[in-house]
Amino acid sequence: MDDEEITSDPVRDAARAAPGRARTQARARAGFFLLLAAALSGCVSLPQSEALRAAAAADLAERVELTGVPFHTQDDFLCGPASLAMVINAAGVPATVEGLTPLVYLPERRGSLQAEMLGATRRQGLVAYVLPPNLEDVLREVAAGTPVVALLNFGIRIFPLWHYAVVVGYDLGKREVVLRTGSTPRRLVPLGFFEYLWRDSGHWALVALPPGKLPASGREAEFAAAVAALERTGRHAEARSSYRALVARWPTSLIGLVGLGNVEYALGDRAAAERVFRRATEADPSSGAALNNLAHALAVLGRVDEAEAAARRALSLGGPAAEQAQKTLDEILALKLRHP
Repeated sequence: MDDEEITSDPVRDAARAAPGRARTQARARAGFFLLLAAALSGCVSLPQSEALRAAAAADLAERVELTGVPFHTQDDFLCGPASLAMVINAAGVPATVEGLTPLVYLPERRGSLQAEMLGATRRQGLVAYVLPPNLEDVLREVAAGTPVVALLNFGIRIFPLWHYAVVVGYDLGKREVVLRTGSTPRRLVPLGFFEYLWRDSGHWALVALPPGKLPASGREAEFAAAVAALERTGRHAEARSSYRALVARWPTSLIGLVGLGNVEYALGDRAAAERVFRRATEADPSSGAALNNLAHALAVLGRVDEAEAAARRALSLGGPAAEQAQKTLDEILALKLRHP
C-alpha cells in the first residue's frame, strides 16, 4: 500500500513532525491492517455497504470491471495527479502524471487538494462532477463505464493518511471493489472496508465526464453547476455539448437553458441563443434573468421592439435581475433613438 498524504488537515499537520517516508509507510501499513480488522469484525457501522447487501437495486449490474482504464503508478505523494491521469485518459483525453502534477500537486502540502483536482479536470475540457456521498452512486458510475476517483483515509482520524484511488470495478456477490491504487493496478478491497476508508473524506468522489455525457447518478442542479464551472473556464464548446445533454434530459431546467443560451451567444450563434433564452422564459416565466438575456439577444438580432417588451417584462418582475434589466432597457431605448 502507498501512503500518499493528500489534503491539508491541521491535526495531521501538527501530529506529523516530518517523519521519514519509511516510518510513514510502516505506520500506514499498520493502520491499514488495524482498520481492516476493525471494519471486517463488525466494530464499526457500515450502513451503505450493508444496505447494498440487504437489497441491491434490481437495475444495478451484479459485477463490472473497466479493464481498459489506464494505470499510472502513484509515486512520491503523487496519487492526485496519477488518479486524475487515469480518469482523464479513460474519458479520451491525453494526459500524463508529469503534465498534471504542476496543476494539482502542492509541495508544501505534499499532496493535492480537492479544489485543484476539480480545476485541473476542467482545464482538460471535461466536466468535473462530484458524486453524491452514496456508495451505490459510485457503483452506478462504474457500471456506466466511468471510473471514479475516491478520497480515502488509510490512517486514523487524528493521524489521517489521505489517498486518492480509482474505482474501476465491483462484484456485489463477492462484496468487493476493484481499485487502481499505489503501485497496484488491480487491488481487490472488501466493499465494507472501502466504505470505512472513504467515510472520513465525507464520501468525496469525482468523475471526469467528456462533453455531452451525463453522470449515471446525475442530479439536475448539481450537474448544471458542474457544467457552469466548466463554462467559467472559457471552454464554451465543451460546455455547450454538456448543456445540450442536460436540457435533453431535463427539458425545463432553467439553469441548463440559461447556461446553454449563454454559451451559444459566446460562440457567436445569436439566433440559437435567442431560441434557447425563449425556451427558458417559457420554462419559468418568472425568471427575470432569462427575460433579460432574451431581451439582449433580440436587440443584437435587430428585433428591437420585441427586445424592449422582454426587457420591460424583466424589469416588472423586480428582484435581483431588475438592475440589469434596467440597464438592458436603457441600451435598447438608446438604440431605438439612434435607429428610429
